[in-house]
Amino acid sequence: MGFVQVTITLVIILALVKPVGSYLVKVFDYERTGLDRIFGPFERAVYRIMGVRDKEAMGWKQYLGAMLLSNFVMLILMYLVLRLQKYLPLNPDGIDNMPSAQAFNTAVSFITNTNWQSYSGENALSYLSQMLAVTFPMFTSAATGFAVAVAFIRGLIGHQDNLGNFYVDITRAIIRVFLPLSLIVALFLVFQGVPQTMQGAVEASTLEGAKQTITRGLVASLESIKHIGTNGGGWFGTNAAHPFENPTPLTNLVHIVCMMLLPTSLVYAFGLMIKNKKQGWAVFAAMGFIFLVMLATVFVAEYHGVTALTSAGVNGNMEGKEVRFGISESALFTAATTAATTGSVNNMLESLTPMGGFVALAEMMLNNVFGGKGVGLLNGLLYLILSIFICGLMVGRTPEFLGKKIEGKEVKLASIALLIHPVIILAPTALALFRPESIASISNSGMHGLSEVLYAFTSGAANNGSAFAGLNADTNFYNVGIGLVMLVGRYISIIAMLAIAGSLAAKRVVPVTTGTLRTNTPLFTGIFIMIIVVIGALTFFPALALGPIAEHLAMPH
Repeated sequence: MGFVQVTITLVIILALVKPVGSYLVKVFDYERTGLDRIFGPFERAVYRIMGVRDKEAMGWKQYLGAMLLSNFVMLILMYLVLRLQKYLPLNPDGIDNMPSAQAFNTAVSFITNTNWQSYSGENALSYLSQMLAVTFPMFTSAATGFAVAVAFIRGLIGHQDNLGNFYVDITRAIIRVFLPLSLIVALFLVFQGVPQTMQGAVEASTLEGAKQTITRGLVASLESIKHIGTNGGGWFGTNAAHPFENPTPLTNLVHIVCMMLLPTSLVYAFGLMIKNKKQGWAVFAAMGFIFLVMLATVFVAEYHGVTALTSAGVNGNMEGKEVRFGISESALFTAATTAATTGSVNNMLESLTPMGGFVALAEMMLNNVFGGKGVGLLNGLLYLILSIFICGLMVGRTPEFLGKKIEGKEVKLASIALLIHPVIILAPTALALFRPESIASISNSGMHGLSEVLYAFTSGAANNGSAFAGLNADTNFYNVGIGLVMLVGRYISIIAMLAIAGSLAAKRVVPVTTGTLRTNTPLFTGIFIMIIVVIGALTFFPALALGPIAEHLAMPH
């Protein structure tokens, strides 16, 4: 039955790829649709308020500047809200101001689409903070990722340095994609029993007569954009394992579909926008193959990965998992949340088998198994550019992509973006294991303790936000360190990709000849997969060998 549940979920996701992908093309190619009557007035009002001319185009430097400026201003405002929430309205439970290091970490986390939380949401944030410093940037950070991905695609197929208009792109993404989808999902979640109220916590009496405080809030609205925008985080500390966030198997299904919906559809939209569906499906096939391998690994590991349980007649590892979801849906959620870099969890990743934890780590280290909306596709295309260059060197063919020559500048920028990812994971992990005060935050010694620290910085670098809960990350070192990792992990690759887009956009299209390397064939797709896996293995295998792999080998078999 678990296999059937997983299969049905994946079929639903696949069935939505083409219609949603086609709609995304219409949104970002500015095509006229019947929905213009609904969304058009709201968009024009926003343009007037911002003083934006919707027809004004931007080169890559202007586009990048607009993105960085808007994100910086929002970051400062979010930080101030968190630091001053005690004195601001909509604080019915009287929650105090957030400490400075934690406020920095939280503001950076949500502006970068990471949604890492070193706090428990129901105890640390007022309703105003939940709305302005959490839910609001869930919309803008998701829209920023979408906008940058679309700008890069325009650079691939353009004939001049014109990537569109950043402010128009994020406005259309929010109004035409994220708001309507979030509204629909939020209403369904309320129907299933997820709270949506401005009232504060309520006191209740247990069967034993003890008093219990039950936290409520605007949970449904946060949960909807949390998964639609592949944001992660949660109103409650236990995230989507909490019955107020994820009460039924149906809400669990909706959460998983929402996580995978836009990242998968954007890959199909990429094929449509470049007018080469075979190329889009080739990238989709590579990402899909790696995802299925990872899913199968965590699925088998959680069912059969603990020999002692099997010998005792226990069918699978249920530690840290909710009975209402079971092993199969917990395994699928784990694979989906780290593939789509969402970071939401419906089970405690700390309690996964070593190979189950390996899957979560590996998907974030690769950071292109569909990935978060926009940025996952960008990371995949970084590997694609590198694959084209390597293949061109091996077979003596001109490295070209969509008729644009891949030259030294593009390869250097792609290499910088790819190499910065392991640097900001491995270097801070080594530093944390060198500092006595950082080691004190680790609840488990040995191999699993290493995995806890490695997971924290991997999650920050991949803008994922999930965690092995055995690590106490609420210290100045981890709040500041992971905050800096999140910033670098988010923006270095974006800067590199926009620079590549600007460079490619200015190049003339070279006619296809017999010497052109075809990049939409099954053979190249296989090469593409191998290069992703080999580079990932060479980069991260030593750290993984000391953590989850060693832990797995050390288990009694």
